[in-house]
Amino acid sequence: MAAATAEPAQTSVLSARNLCKTYGSGASAVHALRAVNLEVQGGEFVVLLGASGSGKSTLLNILGGLDTASSGELWFGQQPLGQATDQELTQYRRAHVGFVFQFYNLIPSLTVFENVELVTDIADAPMPVQDALERVALGERRDHYPSQLSGGEQQRVAIARAVVKRPQLLLCDEPTGALDYATGKLVLEVIADVGASLGTTVVVITHNTAIAGMADRVIRLADGGIASITRNAQRLSPAELSW
Repeated sequence: MAAATAEPAQTSVLSARNLCKTYGSGASAVHALRAVNLEVQGGEFVVLLGASGSGKSTLLNILGGLDTASSGELWFGQQPLGQATDQELTQYRRAHVGFVFQFYNLIPSLTVFENVELVTDIADAPMPVQDALERVALGERRDHYPSQLSGGEQQRVAIARAVVKRPQLLLCDEPTGALDYATGKLVLEVIADVGASLGTTVVVITHNTAIAGMADRVIRLADGGIASITRNAQRLSPAELSW
């Protein structure tokens, strides 16, 4: 008789049990994730911290439905995702998840407004595009093209594109990695403000230990597993960070 599977906590937005990811097999197998157990609560700001190769990007991709685990269980609320079909994962991403990556992935031939508007076609109840642009302080740049924007402005367009569909989860993969110090702090401010104002659960992965100060909880990964989980007694604002 199979053992009973533990259910996620009622308040958990994301819940993982013994999550493993292996690429390849035999002697050449790479164990990207090793028995990860994790709970993420609604409205939390979580930082996944770790060096290159620690497994943080793999974990984020699985949490966001871009990849699947080799074994283990994953829930979004009370919805099991571990055995979800490709169609079900696509619907999960469309309905519930916004992504922000290190590189902006904007379409050069479309304006700022049009880049954000694209996402509204797959969202159930998107906010007005102009509202999303105002949230990232780019309302007046709506008719510009990506080539006319700075790197930080392009990243803010990417954030607007992620939040225009009102996602419950905002997953950010090294969102400041391609930016200078001052611009990176500005982008972090935007991410924090968007998460707080929309009640969105935010997960940011980074190798930059200073960013951990703005999190509710910091999850450190090493060699594919969780090395530690700590809670900040007081969150810092991005303006208070230094690196």
